[in-house]
Amino acid sequence: MAIVKLSSVRQLKKLPREQVVVETKCGIVWERKGSLFNKVGDRQLYKNLSPESIREEVEASLQRLGIDYIDIYMTHWQSVPPFFTPIAETVAVLNELKAEGKIRAIGAANVDADHIREYLQYGELDIIQAKYSILDRAMENELLPLCRDNGIVVQVYSPLEQGLLTGTITRDYVPGGARANKVWFQRENMLKVIDMLEQWQLLCARYQCTIPTLALAWILKQSDLISILSGATAPEQVRENVAALNINLSDADATLMREMAEALER
Repeated sequence: MAIVKLSSVRQLKKLPREQVVVETKCGIVWERKGSLFNKVGDRQLYKNLSPESIREEVEASLQRLGIDYIDIYMTHWQSVPPFFTPIAETVAVLNELKAEGKIRAIGAANVDADHIREYLQYGELDIIQAKYSILDRAMENELLPLCRDNGIVVQVYSPLEQGLLTGTITRDYVPGGARANKVWFQRENMLKVIDMLEQWQLLCARYQCTIPTLALAWILKQSDLISILSGATAPEQVRENVAALNINLSDADATLMREMAEALER
């Protein structure tokens, strides 16, 4: 699945609707109260997954986008006190919206295994979002097997670890901003990753692809239920992302890449 962020509703309307998968989220609001989340500028954001709030958000999204239905509708963050909404109530309204044809698939982001089981207790869960890369494989412990057993698609984010797995980070790079406190951007770890990527060059030559394409191909190799959420700021990056779909990574090479990544943690 490829997801493209459109800069305007006009762009969306130029495309055949049946060829576009529209995904959006609910649960982070500013027009109504909820559990405190964070601030963007002077605007306070709240978590709110009440049925009333979700319905209001769906209608607003449909109106803004000028469409009749949303393909994937995902809860952004799960409900917490003091404005707590049980998952049963959230799922109930999502099921209603699906039956009404306003949404086609129900998703949930930032969930753990218990959240997933509770969603399934009260209805369907079609897709989740989770962090996953060859450097961060924690999802394999519980989330991925649970989703595999229940036919839930896993849409993974940060597959290139904020650019570290693109092969463009140099040894003298000094991380700042959001990267500064990330484990893999600590200098010793960063240099280990760069060494690993240099070893990947033989594989890149074998598959005639770039380093980021190889990193994405490894992820896709792990399960047929995985889709990738990967950003791009240039046409060439879009081509690299899509190229991963055409890489038939062998079991042996996928295992080799995993062993290289595991060695970094020793």
